[in-house]
Amino acid sequence: MQWLNTILQGILLGGLYAMFAAGLSLIFGVMRLVNIAHGDLIVLAAYIALVTVQALGVNPLVALIIVVPAMAGIGYALQRGLLNRTLGDDLLPPLLVTFGLSVIIQNGLLELFTADSVKLNAGAIEIASIQLGGGLAVGTLPLLQFGLAVAVIGGLQWLFYRTALGRAFRATSDDQSVAQLMGLNNAHIFGLAMAISLAVVAVAGVLLAVRANFDPSIGPARLIFGFEAVIIGGLGSLWGTLVGGIILGVAQAIGAQLDPGWNLLAGHLAFLLVLALKPEGLFPKVQG
Repeated sequence: MQWLNTILQGILLGGLYAMFAAGLSLIFGVMRLVNIAHGDLIVLAAYIALVTVQALGVNPLVALIIVVPAMAGIGYALQRGLLNRTLGDDLLPPLLVTFGLSVIIQNGLLELFTADSVKLNAGAIEIASIQLGGGLAVGTLPLLQFGLAVAVIGGLQWLFYRTALGRAFRATSDDQSVAQLMGLNNAHIFGLAMAISLAVVAVAGVLLAVRANFDPSIGPARLIFGFEAVIIGGLGSLWGTLVGGIILGVAQAIGAQLDPGWNLLAGHLAFLLVLALKPEGLFPKVQG
């Protein structure tokens, strides 16, 4: 029963990792952009939630009403004002620019909020649990986090394959020049893709802030978890990111159960194992 509980907690943790990864997967799928600042943007969303909670006195989950559109606006402005200028056949300019953006966000947050770690208090939901019987219980908040991850990824999947905007995303991803000839404004489409990506980042940032302490320096570690989940699941596969996140979460939970020092190491080993056996990921996006 102890091992069953460990695996269950790992699955729920995987939902949070999938949230880290979903925005990365969307951006890579639409514009082949690898955003090195992704983890720091998650932390930025957490601090926007912190400011919102302190200013308005609302529950962090209610603060999503403000944080999500704020991060979406930042994403659109960032893409139109900066990142669109770096896109092209060469992958190096976006990497360098987003690396610089990562440094700027980290140092800006350090200047504004210091290096002290903080945490958002979501109230009674943090300690509430649901008894499953046989000594097995699941926390209400982790279950909510996992449910949100499934809902967000399902929503992105629907948007990408069942809407006009999704068709525009796929058209620009397949061939930017042809899409532009058909009347699509690629700069605007890419801006909307980044806005949606950072809206997902906003949800991930608030969930992170409620789950654990955070400070301005933790962004790169969240980026690594997101990358690993994306690569395990397969580049461009949205549901694959959920599976990748679950595999990462379960591996970390089992590692922690065996030895507390193996927590993160077990996740990295699972990532390397998948990469060695199936370099394209478990559910690679089919081209054609």
